[in-house]
Amino acid sequence: MSAAFFCTKCGLCCKNLDKATAYAHLDRGDGTCVNFDSTSHNCRIYESRPLICRVDDFYEQNLSAHISKSEYIAANLEACANAQHAHKVDNSPTHQERF
Repeated sequence: MSAAFFCTKCGLCCKNLDKATAYAHLDRGDGTCVNFDSTSHNCRIYESRPLICRVDDFYEQNLSAHISKSEYIAANLEACANAQHAHKVDNSPTHQERF
């Protein structure tokens, strides 16, 4: 069975772009992605989102030679859980992305 990242659609990853320079081109000026819909917590361009936002494709194209998929998923899950804990967000999964 392949590793899975369970997205809770909290939007924290889309609302904290100012924490990493790799996302600067997507920052609307307040740390939030220009493509993030604050009402629905969905990406307005999900089907054509940039590579850096496509966890599975980004892993395959940039990280697969350096880290195992299970380690990568675990690191993403930990970062997500830490952010949600810090922001007191319910982390019940509502959406699942499989890798």
